[in-house]
Amino acid sequence: MTQKSETINILVVDDEKSIRRLIEKEISSLRRTVKTAGSRTEAINAIKKLSFDIIILDIRLPDANGIELMEELQAEISLVKVILITGFGDVDDAVEAMKMGAYDYITKPFDLNRLEVVIEKAYQQVSLERENIILRHRHKQEKKIPMHLVGQSSATNHLRFMIDKVAPTGVSVLISGESGTGKNVAAKLIHSQSMRAGIPLITKSCATLQSELMRSELFGHKKGAFTGADKSEEGLLAIADKGTLFLDEIGDLPLNVQPSFLRLLENQTFRRVGEKNEKQVDIRFIFATNRELQKEVEAGRFNEALYHRINVFNIKILPLRKRKEEIPVLAKYFLGQLQPNNDNYKISKKAKQLLLKYNWPGNARELYNVIERGMILSENKIITEQTLPFELLESFNEDRCDNPFSSLEEIEQCHIKKVLEYTDGHRAKAAKILGISRKTLYRRLSVEMIK
Repeated sequence: MTQKSETINILVVDDEKSIRRLIEKEISSLRRTVKTAGSRTEAINAIKKLSFDIIILDIRLPDANGIELMEELQAEISLVKVILITGFGDVDDAVEAMKMGAYDYITKPFDLNRLEVVIEKAYQQVSLERENIILRHRHKQEKKIPMHLVGQSSATNHLRFMIDKVAPTGVSVLISGESGTGKNVAAKLIHSQSMRAGIPLITKSCATLQSELMRSELFGHKKGAFTGADKSEEGLLAIADKGTLFLDEIGDLPLNVQPSFLRLLENQTFRRVGEKNEKQVDIRFIFATNRELQKEVEAGRFNEALYHRINVFNIKILPLRKRKEEIPVLAKYFLGQLQPNNDNYKISKKAKQLLLKYNWPGNARELYNVIERGMILSENKIITEQTLPFELLESFNEDRCDNPFSSLEEIEQCHIKKVLEYTDGHRAKAAKILGISRKTLYRRLSVEMIK
């Protein structure tokens, strides 16, 4: 997996100026950025301005106990590894510090080659922990929607044009459309064509954020900020720094959090819960919603200033019912995605007609589910109308029953259907009302099913 940043940010905290200079001179490289501090005060000021991956800390400082300072620094930066510098007499303290969270220790006079090795191993550990956090927050790739745009309708071609234009710019994007239309696909494409494509896309649905922990999940929190905060944690914003954050269902962001989020968008700074100091980030934002946010603003459910701030570049994805010409293409694509061992599944002509007549309230996601179900129920690898869900057949029957020019056969089938609905599906009662035998009713129903 691509690292969030190839640069290792290192802070050296030692009261001996010669040691600070030596480490800075010998350890600095194109890949390693080294900052130094000669005291606790300087170290605290340094981490307020910058985030570090590695802290090399002298266990003896004039204004602080190194082990206590280590705990303080770790409370400020949750994803950091501390390497202690010790004298021979402090080894026992260093070992005890490792039990408390220090990564390793080196003794004076130290070997610079060993220090480099320890730094690299510590950074690998930091990167692994960061990747684990990213994996928890990254978009869970939905197999139900293609990960690229399928179809050549004018609507889809316009969507491609919009994505191609906005992706390299870095501006915020608001993607609107019904659930299942593929807003997440558009977000992934924007990110993949952007200057930040080498950094993982961080995705979170605002609908899944717990209201009582919303601020903590977004902004992070400091140890002791609230009951249960037994350690400092970074939020989504810190994780997404230098990359792209995709917030799905932004309309579900609570009103009481929206002003803080507006300030973030305006100056790219935020405060962790329980913290006074602001942190700077560099994030490209992509938002998505299935709501009409303008109406939400008018109803007082969404902050107007925030709406105008996120609505810099709006991309609207049409529902599938308004681009039905793409249904055969999507169905074929889904078949290709789902077929094990390249099995040649096909869709019957009648089933295709039903797919085209249906209005697809669940959009492409629902179509995927229908194709998957059809493959499971198919005989001889042919998806027929019998394998389709009842709502598709019912929708087709309703269309026929409302048609004043239906054939006598279609009118008969509609009448049978209405009688069955009246009897709650009781076929014996339905046959009695219709004045036919149950055997005849079963035969008429069978005829209807195989058409």
